[in-house]
Amino acid sequence: MDKAVEVHPDDRPYAWAEVDLGAIEHNASLLAERARPAQLCAVVKGWAYGHGTIRAATAAVAGGATWLGVALVNEATDVRVRGQLSEPILILAEPPHRQLGDVARLDGVRVTLYTAEGIRAAAKAAREVGRDTPLPVHLKVDTGMHRVGAAPQSALHLAELVTASEGLELEGLWTHLAASEDPAHDDYTARQLQCFDAVRERLAAAGIRPPIVHAANSGAVLAHPEARYDLVRCGIALYGIPPRPRMPEAAGLRPAMALKARVSYVKRVAAGEPISYGLHHVCEQPTVVATVPIGYYDGVPRQLGLVGGEVLVRGVRRRVVGAVTMDQLMVDCDSDESVHIRDEVVLFGSQGGETISAWEWAERLDTIAYEIVCRVAINRVPRRYLPA
Repeated sequence: MDKAVEVHPDDRPYAWAEVDLGAIEHNASLLAERARPAQLCAVVKGWAYGHGTIRAATAAVAGGATWLGVALVNEATDVRVRGQLSEPILILAEPPHRQLGDVARLDGVRVTLYTAEGIRAAAKAAREVGRDTPLPVHLKVDTGMHRVGAAPQSALHLAELVTASEGLELEGLWTHLAASEDPAHDDYTARQLQCFDAVRERLAAAGIRPPIVHAANSGAVLAHPEARYDLVRCGIALYGIPPRPRMPEAAGLRPAMALKARVSYVKRVAAGEPISYGLHHVCEQPTVVATVPIGYYDGVPRQLGLVGGEVLVRGVRRRVVGAVTMDQLMVDCDSDESVHIRDEVVLFGSQGGETISAWEWAERLDTIAYEIVCRVAINRVPRRYLPA
């Protein structure tokens, strides 16, 4: 099932993403070893950052992940029901309260809560579905990310509300670090952890000691051993991408995704002629230009050709020229007449000893590598899976 299907060259798609399941398994193994004795939660939200939820989760479990993390109830259902994976699943945000009944019906799914209304709704849902065991709850505390989570001063009250609620069990207490990958913000990470530990101490003084405590995301797993506690949650590092570029602590991770395409058209463009919409690029000399049938609808940013973005053709770096269009982009092949239709183009990944990383794109485009892999379109760019 995971092996790429071999088809006749004329029937192959013009663009695809290659996902190396062996790399995901390897990365999970490396991260699990780094985190010990904490357990590894493989975060597979957002269709596993564009890699494919079930296949990525299966590879991560094979590598040593013992938990799985998702963002949405339907993602938890996908992993548990369609993927038939039995590991504990943590929903990382408080769901819409109308969906808590669906959560309560799923075996082995844990829910994050951080409001009194959510706690009451979860308790009601657990009672109504007639669970045989309490619904495990992980209380999230906002220690400085300021996205979601209970205020530190409210955590004790909410923990007491969970423990007093029939049908609920306070299994976990957690927080999320805002800049754990960046040494320039180590002081802020330390303050977040101090705040979190203070919350833990207040709960303990009241006799509440959740058995699972967690704070570390990918950056903290790699760079902050003090943040590992009982469980670590790894997203981007699981897919072989460091949380920041040139991060020495990420040595050994293997990128799992490569974005590839084939040349669909080759032409010679005269000196002085412009390329693409807006006439942003003008050929300075007669140039061989290859058209590649992948564009911004497929996830290649429109600006890539305007900021010096490159691709690999025949193992050589070639510049994307002009604005990327919805379905196609153009590549300056200089005077190389050897470039032909159906030649492989690597947008990010490796070819002939050269590598273009997702972080290279991200830095040119003033974004992060997470966005680069996540935006590769699911509906138009098929995934080819290399077996573990």
